[in-house]
Parts: sequence; C-alpha cells; structure tokens
Amino acid sequence: MTVFDEATAVLPAGDGRYDVKPDERFAIVSGDGSVVGAVNGGVLMATVLRAVLDSAPHPHPVATSVHFLRVPRPEPAQVQVVWLKQGRTAATARATLIQDDVPVMEATVTTGTLGPAEGDGALSWTGEPPWLPPIEECLGFAAAAKSTRFRGFAAQVDLRLDPATSGWLRGTPAGTPEMRGYFRLREDRDPDAYLLALAVDALPPVVFGLGAVGWAPTVELTWYMRAVPAAGMLRVAARCRHVSGGWFDEEAEVWDAAGRLVAQSRQIARVGRGA
Repeated sequence: MTVFDEATAVLPAGDGRYDVKPDERFAIVSGDGSVVGAVNGGVLMATVLRAVLDSAPHPHPVATSVHFLRVPRPEPAQVQVVWLKQGRTAATARATLIQDDVPVMEATVTTGTLGPAEGDGALSWTGEPPWLPPIEECLGFAAAAKSTRFRGFAAQVDLRLDPATSGWLRGTPAGTPEMRGYFRLREDRDPDAYLLALAVDALPPVVFGLGAVGWAPTVELTWYMRAVPAAGMLRVAARCRHVSGGWFDEEAEVWDAAGRLVAQSRQIARVGRGA
C-alpha cells in the first residue's frame, strides 16, 4: 500500500460513518520550512470519496463539490455519508468530514459510470491538451523549493513545473496567474479517481505567478471526473480569470498520458498572506 492510500484510508464504523485520520505527511509546508498544519485539500477530497464510493451504486465520482469550513488537524476524524438520491444512472450523496463533533469539510458527490472514451458511437469532442516542454526541461518543485524538500506534501508528489510558470521560485514571477506541470506520486501508483482528486489541487496557487506567495486556502472547489485515466504521468494546467479584494478563482484541467482530458476543476480561494 502506498503512502497516499494509507493517508486516504477509511474504516467503516456503521450507520454511514467512517473513521479516518488527516495525515501530516501531506501537510502544507510554508516558505520557511515549517509545517502549516493544513493537510492538502486534494488528499481530504480523496479520503471523502473513498467513504462515498464504499456504498455507491456507481463506480465513478463524476461531480464533486466541496466547502472547506475549518482546518482539520492531523488527528482522528470521521466521515458521515448520507445518500440523497440513488438512481440507475446517477446517485448523489452528502459527505461531511467531522472532527471533535464539528464539521470541517462538507461535500456533495454525484456518482455515475464513465463509459469507453472511444468506439461506443456516442458524440465525442474535446480541446487540445496543454503544451508542456519535455519533462527533463521542467523544474522539480521539491528540489527548487529547498526549504520544503522532502517535507509534507512536496515530499510525496513528483511535480515538474513548466519553467514559464515557475519564475516565482527564483524570485522572478511571470506576472500572469498560470501554472502548468507534470504530476505523479513519488511512489509507483497508477492514476485513478482518488489521485485525480489530488491532481486538481496539486499545483501551487496560480497567484504565485503574480508574486503573492503564501498559504492560499481554498474555500470552495468543484471538480468533474471526465474519463478513467490511463497509466502514466498526468499533465495539469491551471489559470485564473480574476483576482480582487483578497480572493481569486482558479480553473484546472488534468490530462492523462494518452492525451485525454480526465478531470476539470474550478475553485475560489483567498490570496496567500506571507511567504
């Protein structure tokens, strides 16, 4: 079992409840190398999805909307799953991450079945995947951000950033709120729905490209699973449409090794404060 699978494991506790533990190995590390304490939101989403899919009538989380209410500590917690609808083609559940009897994350998940990507005769169209330089020309995030190397989230993922969007690591932000890069776990593990939940929130916040480097907490995030990913490294591209009043939006796309769009997301977050 990989560290990611251990960190997102759930244990049924009866009546739609599951015991979990937010894992410090996926905590966010600040610019000075200290652990902020907040576990990466994608890992928390993957944990909740494991609880939902344990009793789901369909295998894939086609739409997930999450509100991050409080910062969970790396201590025991529970996920409460309540099914709102169970239909033949789609089913919807409410899932709440609870710690010390207080909700810290609220999610609505609609499950369904994603059919074959090709050859089924259905209408099919998609745009072009993002262009990225060869992976050997991209910057290994953990190696570049020396204070975070081998600590927390950066120690668990292999994130290779496009040099065009990683100037902020060298003190020369590009001046545009965009991020692009290759993504996979450091451990050998093929991508699936749980890893896509991590991938949509894996890039550094796009406002880093404007020089606003600091913890930028997500308030709400919605993501869609569009296809079952092929084995291999994922490509992730994110951009922002508007920044003002201490808030910014972020849109992300995840493409698999076969060049297919496998996930999309949109979130609203606070501009980071402090380096």
